[in-house]
Amino acid sequence: MRGPMLAKIGRALTRDSGLSLPDYEVLVALSESDEGVVHVQDLLRSTDWEASRMSHHLSRMQTRGLVLRRPCPSDGRSSEVVLTRAGRTAIEQAAPRHVRAVRAEFIDLLSDEQLRVLGEIDQVIVEHLGDAAQLSGDCGTAEPGPDAR
Repeated sequence: MRGPMLAKIGRALTRDSGLSLPDYEVLVALSESDEGVVHVQDLLRSTDWEASRMSHHLSRMQTRGLVLRRPCPSDGRSSEVVLTRAGRTAIEQAAPRHVRAVRAEFIDLLSDEQLRVLGEIDQVIVEHLGDAAQLSGDCGTAEPGPDAR
């Protein structure tokens, strides 16, 4: 069920916005963070990706002008990712259509009772997993990059 649904939603996202689902996932994390800046380790935790996948994907996104990578000010060995103006514009334009597609292919198919039960199941799983998907902001309160926002 999950594979075909994600494939269909992903195709619609790419057709409508030029973004892939992985692009969207990264841009959402950045757009929901303080100042549009997220430590790479936090992105790895929230996406559950391997470091090499994240590195390659961020390189592609940086080439397209959606994000910038820079050294973390509190830890010179690691880096943080900054949402650029182009990245913010891309997510702001893509989000409404993407939300409509998710509703049409998933949410609107379920009754209120089914959604309630799904929410309860989701809550049990989230509590079991703990805060693994939370962004911790390990880099402190860094200022956004020159091209951010």
